[in-house]
Amino acid sequence: MTARDPLLRVSGIGKHYAQPVLADIDLTLMRGEVLALTGENGAGKSTLSKIIGGLVHPSTGDMQFEGRPYAPASRADAERLGVRMVMQELNLLPTLSIAENLFLDNLPSRGGWISRKRLREAATRAMAQVGLEALDPDTPVGELGIGHQQMVEIARNLIGDCHLLILDEPTAMLTAREVDLLFEQIARLRERGVAIVYISHRLEELAQVAQRVAVLRDGRLVAVEPMPENDSQHLVNLMVGRELGEHIDLGPRRIGAPLLSVRGLGRADKVRDVSFEVRSGEIFGISGLIGAGRTELLRLIYGADPADSGSLALGTPPREVRIASPADAVKQGIALITEDRKGEGLLLPHSISANIALGNLAELSRHGIIDHKAETALAQRQMDAMRIRCSGPGQAVGELSGGNQQKVVIGRWLERDCQVLLFDEPTRGIDVGAKFDIYALFGELTRQGKALVVVSSDLRELMLICDRIGVLSAGRLIDTFDRDDWSQDELLAAAFAGYNTRDALLSEPAAPTP
Repeated sequence: MTARDPLLRVSGIGKHYAQPVLADIDLTLMRGEVLALTGENGAGKSTLSKIIGGLVHPSTGDMQFEGRPYAPASRADAERLGVRMVMQELNLLPTLSIAENLFLDNLPSRGGWISRKRLREAATRAMAQVGLEALDPDTPVGELGIGHQQMVEIARNLIGDCHLLILDEPTAMLTAREVDLLFEQIARLRERGVAIVYISHRLEELAQVAQRVAVLRDGRLVAVEPMPENDSQHLVNLMVGRELGEHIDLGPRRIGAPLLSVRGLGRADKVRDVSFEVRSGEIFGISGLIGAGRTELLRLIYGADPADSGSLALGTPPREVRIASPADAVKQGIALITEDRKGEGLLLPHSISANIALGNLAELSRHGIIDHKAETALAQRQMDAMRIRCSGPGQAVGELSGGNQQKVVIGRWLERDCQVLLFDEPTRGIDVGAKFDIYALFGELTRQGKALVVVSSDLRELMLICDRIGVLSAGRLIDTFDRDDWSQDELLAAAFAGYNTRDALLSEPAAPTP
């Protein structure tokens, strides 16, 4: 096989579950090439990548790898041939150390005992490749943030003989610095001749790393083109089959009196004396850097973590309420759509109807027995309202795309008619078409007089949909901006302000002791 021959050739690949999800995919991948794979949620990107990575068997078609027939029986089988895949769902054991996770299948040993010295040395080298040299290899993975866990997963897949690397939304949970380190690593892998399939909804990234782009729509390959010939708008049009503008009209809305009042809320050094109000019919955005305390703030409001200080008031006029647990929050009409929909929001092996019913069991059961007819009707109602792409209420949620999974989580809470909805990264890992579906839903919820709090790492998203944006920095609410008064520069400056102040205080010499 010469360097000019395709490393991977995919011919007529199709996959059927309850309905077809892939059909007649023909694709080639060259050595040292980065192929961007994009499309709406449900278009078939993850299914195709899992087929290549040995996690899913195709219903039709065949593949060749390095000039030979390729039909991996499992992920391990594909990895032995040098095909690695970094999935959105991390494949790490939280109770084991970074080093143990990196070399779990090949722990260095002598006389039947693990050589901790050799393990640490090997782990340090692997971690340095992805910019994790500052971490202790003996740190339990469960103590790391999601971004660092993602980098550990990437490092694990770069160990050994890697010819083809599949990266599924690799930057969704990374900081800007970690993204730069990943792109540097991708450049080094290309120089070594490693081919990369790069799956992402962040279209601005594709031009930085990819030479070609393949676009899937409704399970079919609609375009394979050189990346330099495409811009984001053209790719979006290919993905959704229609044009989407850069602006969104949420429709006529009336913003009323305060519905949620947060006063002096705090917990350790994560959230510090935060106060704000959200009015009925309003979308209040919360911006800030990774680690600024955004998720921690929502968890305090929801009662998922105990607050050290502060109070909450709900209703018109606001009345103080005590929320000591999520159950208290739900009773008071507060819902939280978590950023970790797979780990905290859904039961993946169970059906759509069972997942939507989770928040409404009292209304669906009698004498402890669930009325399955009512459960199915409830699910169908939300499936129609949310435009969930699926084969029916009985389909397992784990088989849905990320965007449709998110809609299932939201649908559960819509049925409860909560007045305050907390959204933590509601569109992370979701394609542009599904994003606009969720934005339209936000408009409908606000027209019903509900108060929405939206945390997002995408500043442009917040500027697109929010009426006001509060900026957290180092746990403090630095400033709140109205739509007519903000600019991207001002919002970014506020995001760094708390850290600049803190660093200045830490650098000041201590006052002399009298």
